[in-house]
Amino acid sequence: MNQKGSEERERLSPRDKWITIFGRKPVLEALNDPALSVAKIIVADNAGGHSMDDILKAAARTGTPVERATATRVKWLAGNGKHDQGVVADVNAPRMTPLAEFVRARGKRPTKVFLLDGVTNPGNVGMILRTATGAGFDGVILPKAGTPHVGPLVIKASAGVAFQAPIVNVATAKAAVNMLTEAGYRIYGLSARSRQSLFKADLAPRSVFVLGGETHGISVATDEDLQIPLHAGVESLNVAVAAAVVAFEVTNRD
Repeated sequence: MNQKGSEERERLSPRDKWITIFGRKPVLEALNDPALSVAKIIVADNAGGHSMDDILKAAARTGTPVERATATRVKWLAGNGKHDQGVVADVNAPRMTPLAEFVRARGKRPTKVFLLDGVTNPGNVGMILRTATGAGFDGVILPKAGTPHVGPLVIKASAGVAFQAPIVNVATAKAAVNMLTEAGYRIYGLSARSRQSLFKADLAPRSVFVLGGETHGISVATDEDLQIPLHAGVESLNVAVAAAVVAFEVTNRD
């Protein structure tokens, strides 16, 4: 990365550079995982015990900066008042980026992304991240409004892939659609009511596939809706399963 690129990366919000995890076991596992880079850990002033000693030793061994903070501050950083156990860690997420930067970086190149629109189940989010990464999708857009924080439940469901997933951050699903439409992307929704089969549709080189919420479905405007043909009276698929079908159908066409 050139100097200008590095400077732009430094100006990003911390939420666009790191995934924050909490809890003693997850933090220790991250520090001991050679595939991960932990930017820093933050330890509550009142935290102690053998497990905390192990965390501090691991941080020293890996050269990971350690900051001290009040217990209240640590709980706020974790976003969870029950399970932080006095420690949080910021883990580098090299492929995570805000949507505006993602659109600029992709330019006019063929691009395929998912947009999560009200998908609230952390397990589904984690499985979608794993599937999209494995299939070679260019991005998974996670609106900050209406999508779970990429925390322990999402990470567990992704089997750890979340740290390397092409996560794209944006404020809302509607804002994402507006920005992507202006940039020339075609917006596809998945709907059982559509008569156009995913498997027979001509897809645009730059495509956004909107995955609607488990309860209310898609809330944003789309250019075209596609269906996954189902049989034997089956009305719908789990959103993560549907994502897998789409991901591998689309990438198989490349």
